[in-house]
Amino acid sequence: MTTQSTGRAMGRTLLAAVLLAAGLSGTVMAQGAFPSKQIRFIVPYAAGGYPDTVARIIGQHMQERIGQSVVVENRPGGNGGVAATVLSQSGADGYTLMVTDGSIMSANPLLISKLTYDPDKDFAPVALLTSAPLFLAVHPAVPVTSFQGFLDHVRANPGKVNYGSSSVGSTHHLAMEAIKAAYGLNIVHIPYRGTGQSVPALVGGQVEVLFSAYPSLIGFVKDNRVRLIASNGATRSPLTPDLPTIGEFIPGFDFAPLVGILAPAGTPKAVVDKIAAEALVALKTPEATRQLQNAGIEPVGKGPEDYAAAIKAENARYVDVVRKAGIKPE
Repeated sequence: MTTQSTGRAMGRTLLAAVLLAAGLSGTVMAQGAFPSKQIRFIVPYAAGGYPDTVARIIGQHMQERIGQSVVVENRPGGNGGVAATVLSQSGADGYTLMVTDGSIMSANPLLISKLTYDPDKDFAPVALLTSAPLFLAVHPAVPVTSFQGFLDHVRANPGKVNYGSSSVGSTHHLAMEAIKAAYGLNIVHIPYRGTGQSVPALVGGQVEVLFSAYPSLIGFVKDNRVRLIASNGATRSPLTPDLPTIGEFIPGFDFAPLVGILAPAGTPKAVVDKIAAEALVALKTPEATRQLQNAGIEPVGKGPEDYAAAIKAENARYVDVVRKAGIKPE
């Protein structure tokens, strides 16, 4: 090979190395620049409920850190299926995320025969944010002041007592079905489209009892328009220390919904890790902790792997309830 051809070959090699380095540098810079525009949190339920409350608090504190706005978009319908479909069809770039409870990943696959998304293939767990019990609430006209009184009331009126839920397959629904299965109760389910409909139905007396989150109920509790009789978490809520958990009657009963962030599948790991890190820092700020706890919500704060494990455990619990209750997919 001549000196001239050798020089050309070395030049091409050097140019390739420079271009490769530039490409890698560009990739690193692109990752380092995330986020460079607005982030959207999709919530699969109406405004005012538990996941919506978490999304707005975390979004507020995240945007103060990252220098980009975080907007919350409520997309109720289909027990979260509408929002899940939107997320599955969004770009896997970290700018569209979902803040949700376990219905999307755990309940819907058991109860909906034709999902418009694949929970195993379409989403990537990002961060487990919070846990919060749901509260069993009754209308004041119902002659019940305790969980045992509720059981006695239903047994004395088989098939005549109805309960509301935010939707078929929601934690609100499955928690009551677990109680039904444990005690062999005959109580009628009336599903609604979110707590924005189910809680007003309780207040108006269209249903006698339901599970719902603390933020959705507390205003009506203070006005003596609903009465709390128990919670469905593993331990008593600090906000209601005198209120028993259902686990004190049914050992191992724990249906406190977990809320976390999901991203579209294929979102780069560096982006997932960045979102998780920022969300967990925001979660642990004193003001965010105070806001959440005032709403009856406990910060958890776990990364992608732990969130995936929590989803798996929650799914096993839901499978058991659906089997015992004999619920069939629709």
